[in-house]
Amino acid sequence: MNHTLNDRTETLRDLLESQFREHTDQLTELTVSSRQRDHGGHDPDTLRRLIEIARQGVADTAQALRRMSEGTYGVCEGCGSVIPTARLEILPWARYCVPCQQRC
Repeated sequence: MNHTLNDRTETLRDLLESQFREHTDQLTELTVSSRQRDHGGHDPDTLRRLIEIARQGVADTAQALRRMSEGTYGVCEGCGSVIPTARLEILPWARYCVPCQQRC
């Protein structure tokens, strides 16, 4: 059964909100670890990279939630076409359709 974007928006919103919380929690834990003498068991370079990844996750999900509130979620920022629901279910923070993403 095919679902339209409107049918799936609430599920995708819940997923994004959950991912936002997870990334935020992870960033908090990593920040605390970075202040510890032993870096929470991580080597400093790995810890910096993990913090960078968590920050990007927070930013990506926050931007997707903003697009939802603005009514532009699911619209490709490259060509303006609708991003397929299947892509958004895999990458709910996607900003581009596959062809435009490949050009980036």
